[in-house]
Amino acid sequence: MRARMKKRPIEKDPVELRFLGPSIKRNEAVDMLKSLGFVVVSEAVPWRECFSYTEEQLPGVCLVGARGKEGLTQKQLSELTGIPQRHISEMENGKRSIGKEIAKRLSKALNIGYKVFL
Repeated sequence: MRARMKKRPIEKDPVELRFLGPSIKRNEAVDMLKSLGFVVVSEAVPWRECFSYTEEQLPGVCLVGARGKEGLTQKQLSELTGIPQRHISEMENGKRSIGKEIAKRLSKALNIGYKVFL
């Protein structure tokens, strides 16, 4: 069973700040901003380090995720795009690359930018 964890309250529209100043005052400025609820982004982990996917697998993983977000089966996506269902399966499993034209057809059907698949 999952334990409830206390979350930091975050504004609806978070803002990112960037400053230039004397390096001597850096720690003082960081501490002051932390006390106001800001988080140092450089302490965050890049998203690619959180997942074990290779660069070749990412387009297929994005396709699976986008299709799931829209609640479509491979067959339904095939009917919407005119791409054979077998090809969609191969793209999702990294056995077939996703070209620019196919990416544009997929993006239109899945309501997502085509560059995600490239």
